[in-house]
Parts: sequence; C-alpha cells; structure tokens
Amino acid sequence: MAKTKAFKPGQGYTKADWDEVSDNPSLTKEQLARMKPFAEVLPELAKTITRRGPQKEPTKVAVNIRLSPIVLEHFKSKGPGWQTKIDDELVRIVTKKPAKKRKAKTPRRAA
Repeated sequence: MAKTKAFKPGQGYTKADWDEVSDNPSLTKEQLARMKPFAEVLPELAKTITRRGPQKEPTKVAVNIRLSPIVLEHFKSKGPGWQTKIDDELVRIVTKKPAKKRKAKTPRRAA
C-alpha cells in the first residue's frame, strides 16, 4: 500500500477535509484504465462550465514592486483581489492629481 502523504495547510482544504479522505485506498491500474473524461461522462454539466479566454490585448503591465508591510497588510486584509485594489487606488490618485515634477538629480562626479 502507498505511503499516506502528510497534510499541508493552505492548499484549499482543511485538516478535517484531509482526515476525512486520507484513508481512501489508491486506485488500481484497472480502475484508472476505465476512467473517462468529465465531459464525456457529464456532457451537459461540462457545457455550463466556461473558461476565460486569453486577453485580446493586455490591459496591464506585469511588474515587481516593493511595498511597505503596512500597505501590504491593509490591502491583503480586504480579501481576494488585493492587487486590483492597489491598482484602483493608484489609478484614482494619478487621474485626480497632476504628478509633481521633480528636478532631475545630477550625477556626482568623483573628486
């Protein structure tokens, strides 16, 4: 019999869920060979499941940004979509106020 994997939190199920199904026996090769695709077994239900298609034209640019812990905690505490909420706030700020012009820093020369 196969060794039982250990529970890993944060995978979309609880420890109670894991305990409920962790003693299920592994499928045999014969059982696996008899399996059919979901869409073949339940075609009407499969038709109701839609997938989002690719974007025609990307509307945002992927970037890496460093945020203060307090900013990150604030937006993450609001739940899923926290990255979008940060973007919404930044768009609101830049569309309401003109950006302040900064003087360009002149590079220092070595003496």
